[in-house]
Amino acid sequence: MAKSNKPIIWGTFAAGGTLTAFMTPVLIVLTLLAATGHVPDMLGYENLHAFAAGWFGKLSIFIVIFLSLWGSAHRLRITFFDFGVRADTLVAIAVYTIAGLGSIATVVYLLRI
Repeated sequence: MAKSNKPIIWGTFAAGGTLTAFMTPVLIVLTLLAATGHVPDMLGYENLHAFAAGWFGKLSIFIVIFLSLWGSAHRLRITFFDFGVRADTLVAIAVYTIAGLGSIATVVYLLRI
């Protein structure tokens, strides 16, 4: 039986979907708290900037954004197929290109911090 690389690719999409499902509600609540002026001291600008400026913070932020982009891109591709768009190659190129550009933009912006 031939070995396949599909588990590696599917694992990335599954990790992205799981991470997005857990992190998105937390990020929404934190954003709402910040918008209303109820930010805990631990989540102040100085502390978050210091976290994002370190290598561990940059790596963490990159992993969250990277996995979310690629998991969402795959989910969007499947959604297009379910809605009857049968140009799968074109859809795949479009959504994965956007995810790739988003990943590159994340690296660029994180390196500028």
